[in-house]
Amino acid sequence: MRKVAFHTLGCKLNFSETSTIARMFEQRGYIRADFEDTPDIFVINTCSVTDNADKKCRSLIKKARKISPNAFVLIIGCYAQLKPKEISEIKGVDAVLGAAEKFRMFEILGDFTQKESVQVCASEISQAQDFNRAYSYGDRTRTFLKVQDGCDYNCAFCTIPLARGNSRSDTIENILKSAHEIAESEVKEVVLTGVNTGDYGIINGKRETDFLTLIKALDEIQGIARIRISSIEPNLLTDEIIEFVAASQRFVPHFHVPLQSGNDRVLQLMRRRYKTELYADRVAKIKQLMPDACIGVDVIVGFPQEDENAFLSSYHFLNELDISYLHVFTYSERPNTKADSMQGEVPIAIRRERSRMLQILSDKKRQAFYRSQLGKTKTVLWEQEVKDGKLTGFTENYVKIATPFDPTLPNTLQKIALTEIQNDGCVSANPMIHKELTTL
Repeated sequence: MRKVAFHTLGCKLNFSETSTIARMFEQRGYIRADFEDTPDIFVINTCSVTDNADKKCRSLIKKARKISPNAFVLIIGCYAQLKPKEISEIKGVDAVLGAAEKFRMFEILGDFTQKESVQVCASEISQAQDFNRAYSYGDRTRTFLKVQDGCDYNCAFCTIPLARGNSRSDTIENILKSAHEIAESEVKEVVLTGVNTGDYGIINGKRETDFLTLIKALDEIQGIARIRISSIEPNLLTDEIIEFVAASQRFVPHFHVPLQSGNDRVLQLMRRRYKTELYADRVAKIKQLMPDACIGVDVIVGFPQEDENAFLSSYHFLNELDISYLHVFTYSERPNTKADSMQGEVPIAIRRERSRMLQILSDKKRQAFYRSQLGKTKTVLWEQEVKDGKLTGFTENYVKIATPFDPTLPNTLQKIALTEIQNDGCVSANPMIHKELTTL
């Protein structure tokens, strides 16, 4: 019985695919093991959004070889699609599979035995036409359910269309089937994932349906307590979607809406499909219907031609928005993107300083949001991990709660009253109902 270990870099979509591939191994008689548990096979699912993601992959390969010198090391994911030859030259790699090949690994690699040379199978991204169903299971208290893959947007900074191909979606029938399977497990929360989730509906190259139709269907699934939308572009976040979530039984008041820049000139350079006016309108609409909603924002600093005035206008725009936290990315040059050939490079030191400023702003926004929730009653889903004798969890509107460990709490939903913000940034709470809430 051979042991196989997995490590996932990057997004929730990668986690859903890794988990599905792990189940494929288990169905064939392999034993899933921890990365440190001297496995016979390592599968590393990579990201390539930034240069740092590439470096992490290299570090993991080195770590794997140190743990199990004779193990078979397989690299899949975005980095594998973009730079298969480069990866194949890293000492310790046995195989590299691209986007169109990763779900065919058993067919391509057979019994995962080492050959004289590295096995590389990464066809052109145009060959990645199929939609491979995926959802995570057994790893966390929530499931990441893949509903969409690929992207047609071609933003100037992004390699994802090159790594994952064109936008394509699963059918509603298949997604509901997966959702029913999840509902029969002990999972309490489902997170909908994709590269461009709001673009859901392109099936076999044609637009057959849309995201609103999908979420209406999912809202009828019995046995799932909460459904969360992982990320959605502002130009695809319609009034109808916001209004539906506000009235929904299961969809929670938490939106993650990428902005990337709060300056219209930079947005145009980035090839984004909206202006700041539309973004501000989306935030206002959410807060009008769901005053307690949590709104997260992606933002990039140091994009080419982002001068001091552009950055400050972006900073002030974010400061004025009624948002809850930021995910700040320092711009990283990526080969074969439009931005990589642009003039007006921002020095690394300035990029880092701007990133630091926005991280501080994010902390202030999160604290202000948490303070606005004190004294209110919410529902927390307790996580399974214990740290420093404490259990943590998240409310429906994504407030992080901490409480002394209680073995009866993990993976349960509990009504709580939010009381105060602790030194670690979490919120403490008093339980309103001690027993687990019934899943609808």
